[in-house]
Amino acid sequence: MVNVLSQLSLRHVTLLGTSLLGSALVLLTDEGRAATTQPVSARHKPAAAAPTPRKATPARSARPATDVSGGTEAIVVTGTREFGKKARDSIAPIDVVSNRQLTSTGQPALRDSLALLLPSLTVPTSGFDTGALTDYLSLRGLNPNETLVLVDGKRRHTTANIYADPGPSQGATAVDIDTLPMSMVDHIEVLRDGASAQYGSDAIAGVINIILKKQNHGLTMRSNTGITSEGDGFQQSLFIDGGLNLNNRGYVHIGGDFVHQDHAFRSGADSRTGTYVNNVLSQPEQTRESLAITAGYDITDNVQAYASATYAHKHGESYQNYRLPSTLANYPGYAALYPYGYSPVLALEEQDYELTAGFKGVLAGWHWDLSTVYGRDYDNFSVFNTINSAVYTASGRTPTSFEAQSYNDSQWTSSFDVSRNFRFSFWPHSINVAGGASYRYESYSMGTGSPDSTAGTGADAVPGTSAYNAGNWSRDVAAGYVDLSTHLMKHWQVDLAGRVEHYTDAGDAKTGKVSTRYDFSPRFAIRGTFSNGFHAPTLAQEHYSALAVSPTAARGLIAVNSPGALANGASALKPESSTSAEGGIIVEPVRKLHVTVDVYQIDLRDRIQPGGNVYGEAAYNALAQNNFPLPEEAKGWTAGQLSTHWFANVATTRTQGLDLTATYLSEFGDYGHVDWDVSLNLNRTRMRHQASGTDGNPLLNAQYIAYLTTAYPRSKIIFGGRWHSPKNRWAVAVHEIRYGQTTSNLTYYAGSNAFSTTNYLEFQNVPKWTTNASLTYNITHHWSATIGGNNIFAQFPSAVPKNNRYLGAPKYYMSTSQLGINGGYYYFDISARF
Repeated sequence: MVNVLSQLSLRHVTLLGTSLLGSALVLLTDEGRAATTQPVSARHKPAAAAPTPRKATPARSARPATDVSGGTEAIVVTGTREFGKKARDSIAPIDVVSNRQLTSTGQPALRDSLALLLPSLTVPTSGFDTGALTDYLSLRGLNPNETLVLVDGKRRHTTANIYADPGPSQGATAVDIDTLPMSMVDHIEVLRDGASAQYGSDAIAGVINIILKKQNHGLTMRSNTGITSEGDGFQQSLFIDGGLNLNNRGYVHIGGDFVHQDHAFRSGADSRTGTYVNNVLSQPEQTRESLAITAGYDITDNVQAYASATYAHKHGESYQNYRLPSTLANYPGYAALYPYGYSPVLALEEQDYELTAGFKGVLAGWHWDLSTVYGRDYDNFSVFNTINSAVYTASGRTPTSFEAQSYNDSQWTSSFDVSRNFRFSFWPHSINVAGGASYRYESYSMGTGSPDSTAGTGADAVPGTSAYNAGNWSRDVAAGYVDLSTHLMKHWQVDLAGRVEHYTDAGDAKTGKVSTRYDFSPRFAIRGTFSNGFHAPTLAQEHYSALAVSPTAARGLIAVNSPGALANGASALKPESSTSAEGGIIVEPVRKLHVTVDVYQIDLRDRIQPGGNVYGEAAYNALAQNNFPLPEEAKGWTAGQLSTHWFANVATTRTQGLDLTATYLSEFGDYGHVDWDVSLNLNRTRMRHQASGTDGNPLLNAQYIAYLTTAYPRSKIIFGGRWHSPKNRWAVAVHEIRYGQTTSNLTYYAGSNAFSTTNYLEFQNVPKWTTNASLTYNITHHWSATIGGNNIFAQFPSAVPKNNRYLGAPKYYMSTSQLGINGGYYYFDISARF
């Protein structure tokens, strides 16, 4: 580690029940049994969280937030319409992650911090093309689209950048939470339960509710500097936030992040040259600036105006496959520019913002909230260090940079919510009644590329979007819900929720949820939920189309309603629908040991993934029908070299799993104390039904079935502890993470099965153990410094056999969600709190 840190230059330094339990136990394969030999627990306890007052008067909400010690004691607002509910009293499993926990990971990105804290949350091993430039996450082994992200309880707009390349995240246009500044995050509530009846579309795997800071005081500053175990991938981050008091009637809190990361190269030797000139397997270079502001003001004692705004700009660059000098033999102008060949680079310029405004208060005992939220994400993709042979042939010009693609996604949501606690003479317990209505306008657009990017076969590697495939699309969404909560007995709580939504393009959806909890004693309780949910196809899934071109292959993704797709049996997309059941226990077997165990089952029907794969000549014809430019030699490419597909309702799957969490405090008197924590997720997805196209052919092959069922880890364990010295001057943290096995079906690129579309290599990415450690010294009451590392022993994914590496470079398989490709990450963090 010291040797790695010594490589930093001066520039770097400055810049429900038994049946479910029985199903979950089936998960304990040889790998699962090894996982469950460890004790397990809920590790997510924020050092400070902002509680919601029982009487949510605006005057209170405008005052400084009150510190809450312990994750189970934190007041939560996710998964409930009641006020003052503590996490330990929640009727559904919920994790609470504080800002201190996020920063203690040493990671500069919000998503990567959460991945080190939550076993049910996974991130892609790496990304291809445009997908490498957006940060996706998943809950419980389902596509990112099946997780709903809220900010302060309001639906967050999604990215415009669809993950278009093969893998478990394909088709995702989820929320990129890294567009939010980490400095402005007070805490995060992660509801591990289906909640479509409460929040609408997408809340199938769970809900992530990001609560922004609203304190009217304080100033926090932080710097994080790090580098990978290979001496590359340098990262420098700066974070700052502070609050202001508005005449004791309101607050303003503002903060911002600056994050820069260099490339980290992990490619193997190029099979054509025997050298490491091909950088396609690499961490993208990114620079991100993000800002956020929250504000609230008590207009009267019972009415508060509030607002928030977020903005992020990101520049990213991702390498494409290296092109040999011989490919320029017929283009001497370009050959003079690239005498040693060239590696096209895909660049992103992203602008993301969201504005929220509203009023809330209390009237005649009713808590009410009227709000409107507008969010927009705009992505402009260019490609440089490349060529367009058609432009050179026609004009003799040699452009090397092209404006290729642009995407825009926006959402405007207006909502009105009310809730009130009633007491009736005929019922011995209070009844909390909540309801509301919302209207949302969604739009999605694809812009045309520059003329040079679309001429002929287009810019090499990333052809520009043609006018034929560009367009603007929109839809309207109206919804209404009702939520009832009461006790049937003193210790028996029941919640009921129902919701109706109407999409102008996808039709109607009706969802419901029943939740219950019984407390046998202050130390033992059981809980369970049963619900149905849905995910409406996104506008991008309905209309996106693009072509990715490599030196000797091309892969297309065409719109489901396009001529090329319809000619090959495509049909209109339907919403995904789910049925979920969950059961768990909450127990404190001995004093200070808090344990939760939850089992779950999610049946997901009409899953939306690319299906109806067509290859070779059929693919060429489908792409030609959609006016995609292809090189002349593509007519002779094999089925394994040329393919295209479209999004379809491909399958029904069943996901079963088990979550265990536990925390324990050990007191050592004059020797300090240790906060122990253990958490575990076991997860398995199986195919229950595969759909067929109108031509009768199955929509999925073995490779895509693996993306749905085995590309996520079968298990993930996090355990360790944090020791604090008696006067809290020193702290030492050590945690182990075990990533379970993933299984993929790999294409052959050499040998007798080269480019086969029926014979694949079943490849196991075996379980991996990583160690995270940090040492913190509190220099003064305000200043602290930390040195640490994640994956300090530099573990990597399992290496792919050479016959299954396209052009030899991708030695780790990117289309999975296990351990990342970077290896170890070592950091120095210094922070100040006033």
